Amino acid sequence: MPDPIAENLAIVDAHIRGEAQDPKAVLALYTDDVVLEVPSRRLRLASHGEIEANYRRMFASMAEVEIEPLDRFATADRVVDDCRVRFRTTGDGFANAPYGKGARVELRLLHVFEMRAGRIARETVFEGWSRLD
Repeated sequence: MPDPIAENLAIVDAHIRGEAQDPKAVLALYTDDVVLEVPSRRLRLASHGEIEANYRRMFASMAEVEIEPLDRFATADRVVDDCRVRFRTTGDGFANAPYGKGARVELRLLHVFEMRAGRIARETVFEGWSRLD
């Protein structure tokens, strides 16, 4: 019998590793009715097309990226991922971000993934922005 917790962790790992390299490929990890929210930036995306476009804009606006994983754990229907990401903003791909182009920033990112039938049904991203320069 498959282990839903291990399966959920593997799906989120594939998402985190793949979203910057190939935003279109990670869409298969989402349910058809997925919702992605970033409350601090008043962002709510409710379709694969919106999510892909957001990822393309966002990752095209980052350079000097460093990721520091902190914690990841799961239940049968949730995965929580906590990390720090440092980067320089190179464009305007972060809707409603507190810092503009050229800023060196650190984001404390807490992702809460709601899982359904082996896919991500909802992704809520809590961001804590700090300027490093």
